[in-house]
Amino acid sequence: MEEETIKRLREIVGEDWVITDTEAIEDYLADETSPIIRPKPAPDVVVVKPATTEEVSKILKLANEKRIPVYPRGGGTGLVGGCVPTQSGIVLSMERMKKVEIDEENLMAVCEAGVTLRELLDAVERAGLFFPPHPGDETAQVGGLVACNAGGVRAVKYGVFRNYVKGLEVVLPTGEVLNLGGKLIKNVAGYDLLQLMIGSEGTLGVITKAVLRLYPKPKASATLVVAYDDRHEAIRTVPHILQEGIIPLAIEYVERDLMEKSAEKLGLRWPVEKGEVYLLIIVTGGSREEVYSMAERIDEVCQKHHPLDVLIVESRRKQEDILRIRGNIYLTLKPDTVDILDVAVPPANIAKLMDAIDEIAKKYNAYIPMYGHAGDGNLHPHIMRKEAGGVDEKDVERVRDEIYSAAIKLGGTITAEHGIGKLRRRSLGKFLSEKEREIMRKIKAIFDPNNILNPEAAVPA
Repeated sequence: MEEETIKRLREIVGEDWVITDTEAIEDYLADETSPIIRPKPAPDVVVVKPATTEEVSKILKLANEKRIPVYPRGGGTGLVGGCVPTQSGIVLSMERMKKVEIDEENLMAVCEAGVTLRELLDAVERAGLFFPPHPGDETAQVGGLVACNAGGVRAVKYGVFRNYVKGLEVVLPTGEVLNLGGKLIKNVAGYDLLQLMIGSEGTLGVITKAVLRLYPKPKASATLVVAYDDRHEAIRTVPHILQEGIIPLAIEYVERDLMEKSAEKLGLRWPVEKGEVYLLIIVTGGSREEVYSMAERIDEVCQKHHPLDVLIVESRRKQEDILRIRGNIYLTLKPDTVDILDVAVPPANIAKLMDAIDEIAKKYNAYIPMYGHAGDGNLHPHIMRKEAGGVDEKDVERVRDEIYSAAIKLGGTITAEHGIGKLRRRSLGKFLSEKEREIMRKIKAIFDPNNILNPEAAVPA
């Protein structure tokens, strides 16, 4: 990058916040995508760390003037190469923008983009309130969580991040600042640009602040572990629970071998001896009596689908252990994972999708472990390395596309929470109509006429 440009960036944010040293910027060139398939970063990159919206605006004005690509970056927890700088340019790290305020009267949190999920949850907890979404890695930052419309295990009851974003401060590629929405429950004033920004993966504007809706804290919870030998019986149970008018916090589908491996890695023991597949059902309520009543009703529904056992866990520590084991599956599989997918289908079709993936695994003589959010039809198949019983390197793309095709055939989508990033961009082009792709490209051109914001991400070529 030109020395004059670096000088101007230092004038905007200060000498200490423009990083050019190769070793110092190494951690800013990757995310959590498997190194085997992660996009290759460009060699000539500078990391800039603004502290205010005004500084972000000045950086983008400069970049737009000089046609320099800008890559907004949060916690780097993404799984599709979304923040990897694939062209020489600026990595815009939001880590210094850390202010968070809790408005207890309006039940809202106002967070700058660099606030981590853990910091947000701690602030909400101190106020005695509750922020429902929990997408996973607590080092993820609010700006990135909004930009990727993060999901997670609680989506069955509370929805995804989109459902909690009531306002955004966004800097456009040209430097103008938009304030969209606010501390409002209802707002239908014109086209909903707020919703367009959510999930745009840093391609339309840089999110600098978010207004997030909060709720009163549940006073009690319980976790049910329902054991089956037949995955179809497990999955058939889910819509019947929801049809009873019971909306659990989470309904997760897991399998014995994965839970045992995950528990072993944590130094814990998987507590259920019966069954090969399980539903993990978390219920919350205003009192212990309310939660126990819901658990009893769920147990009655489950009994109609021939479970081997129903374990109701009320101890907070034991519930946390079960959730830790579930949450650690990805990390257990990660060393041998080539790609983790996040396909989704209508919830009643999730067993059919698993059967289709089993057939794909058989076709390639490969191990494809699966788990996911049964309550909202979101499944995570792992394409494993050949050395771990997985897929030959030359077949990875073919297997991925066959899994995507199976999901689409069952009325689904190729991604439910990880997003497109740079890794899924080619696949997105395969599964969207030409008209949809054209509209997306035109929207991108309106917001970012010089294509400086996260080029080569999200929008199909």
